[in-house]
Amino acid sequence: MGILNKLDAHIEPFESGNILITSADKLLNWSRLNSMWQMFFGLACCAIEMMATSASHYDLDRFGIIPRPSPRHIDIILISGTVTLKMATRIKRLWEQMPEPKYCISMGSCANCGGPYWEHGYHVLKGVDRIIPVDVYVPGCPPRPEALLEGLIKLQEKIRTQSLAKKVN
Repeated sequence: MGILNKLDAHIEPFESGNILITSADKLLNWSRLNSMWQMFFGLACCAIEMMATSASHYDLDRFGIIPRPSPRHIDIILISGTVTLKMATRIKRLWEQMPEPKYCISMGSCANCGGPYWEHGYHVLKGVDRIIPVDVYVPGCPPRPEALLEGLIKLQEKIRTQSLAKKVN
């Protein structure tokens, strides 16, 4: 009985306590945007900048972004470089294996619109958005690591305002 009396003495009123009231959407979005698991799909020279962004100098871990090798465990697929028609089928298959909610970042001119190869290349896809939906485009040839970080922050802002209950496929 003595321990219960001590516990009751430390309980504060509701107004001054450390109680947080929020919606389920806000709680889920907060947890999702602070623990984004991604798969890098580097196809050309943009992959070098993508790897530089993942290195210790830019420290993606501080944003909660962790690379994972399996599409079954990721939230984001980051496509960078020239997407050929042969690779497009592989990207589509990886996209279909990802669990919902899933996001795509297109990095660089080649992934965004075919880059300098689309006009004369019969084998180049004219943008990855022709096979999978893209949430954030990061422009550049190749884009700097700071541009990729900005794209990831834009995706976090999008996730913050999303409602999972009202999401329509």
